[in-house]
Amino acid sequence: MKYKNIIFDLDGTLWDSRSTLIHSWNSILTKYDLLEKPLTENDLNRFMGLLLPDILPILFPNGNPEKWDQILKEIMEHESGNLLEKGGILYDGVEETLKKLVKNHRLFIVSNCQDGYIEAFLDYFGFHSFFTDFESFGRTGKPKIENIKIVLGRNNLKPSESVYVGDTQTDYSSSTGNELDFIFCQYGFGQLDSEVNVQKITKFQELINIVN
Repeated sequence: MKYKNIIFDLDGTLWDSRSTLIHSWNSILTKYDLLEKPLTENDLNRFMGLLLPDILPILFPNGNPEKWDQILKEIMEHESGNLLEKGGILYDGVEETLKKLVKNHRLFIVSNCQDGYIEAFLDYFGFHSFFTDFESFGRTGKPKIENIKIVLGRNNLKPSESVYVGDTQTDYSSSTGNELDFIFCQYGFGQLDSEVNVQKITKFQELINIVN
């Protein structure tokens, strides 16, 4: 077996929640009269995987920073309710592949999402039994590279026996910063710098042949 432990990103790797999230963003941003026109799902692509406090200043560079914390809090609260009710779109083959992987591997999630987001994913699909542990920016206030380190330490994982699976350059940098191999999901939201040379998958099911 090549890897004993597999750590996953969430958005763009295991599921696509944009159709649910966009309603929350449009609802709260409209409340604060910040939108000339509603955001679309594609508008969220460039923000998937970013730290939450970094998104509003990018969207509204001329906005009032004093309001960001309150607006972001309301967006996250709105998202939490929507995700528990509507969930997101699971990528093809995820459930079947996780069922196979968990037989011989320990599975984890580390994401830059808010507290409760990973839990909503696990609750909606009934996936709690697949994953040994998870961590998020929302719980620790730390970036992904630090949260991966936390999961590695908390679960006594050897980097040489572990791999991170994600879809952005940040995922790559955070995993290699912890001396982990990286597998890039080409079907996700992000892109890698041209000089990066890693294993890539176009379908989630292809993980089986790489990690075993």
